[in-house]
Amino acid sequence: MVALVAQETIVSLVTPENVVGNLVSRTGRHLQRYQKGRRQVVGCIPYRYKCVKQSLDINEEDLEVLVISSQKGKGMLFPKGGWEIDESIQEAALRETIEEAGVTGIVECELLGEWNFKSRAHNTDYQGYMFPLLVQEQLAEWPEKNVRSRKWMSAAEARKVCQHWWMKEALDRLVMRLTSQQLHDKEDSAGTCSLS
Repeated sequence: MVALVAQETIVSLVTPENVVGNLVSRTGRHLQRYQKGRRQVVGCIPYRYKCVKQSLDINEEDLEVLVISSQKGKGMLFPKGGWEIDESIQEAALRETIEEAGVTGIVECELLGEWNFKSRAHNTDYQGYMFPLLVQEQLAEWPEKNVRSRKWMSAAEARKVCQHWWMKEALDRLVMRLTSQQLHDKEDSAGTCSLS
């Protein structure tokens, strides 16, 4: 996956190999985006299907999501971090997911949502965006491997262990989208039939 981004006068070539090859997470706040005093953060809910089914019927039990430990080891969450001025929102979401969770895949175009929240630890206001990421590869090495653990679990388990209310809401939206999508697909295919 290669993306060429031109923003203002900055051009950046971003690939999963660039992020993993360096095995270093981006740090610092000098490139961070802010809107109305809120630091903008972006992340993904990495997901996969437990097995390939013959039918199109997808329910919550068919899904697994990947959660990671916080750097301080207090609770689990989904990968997220600062959205920087030299990258698109999708590039930031993929970069953070590679850095923190060590997986790559397809960042889906449609946002799960946007949330405003306050960090109790840093007394800072944030604006958070979350995307679904259909995992295609789980890496053996990734930048934050030594400071985070990762675990695949059901959506129900993830709801219980996730420490942020807004990420739980994003998870609910993902499950709703994926399980209702197959209903729309069936309706669309049924709607194309005509009597002759």
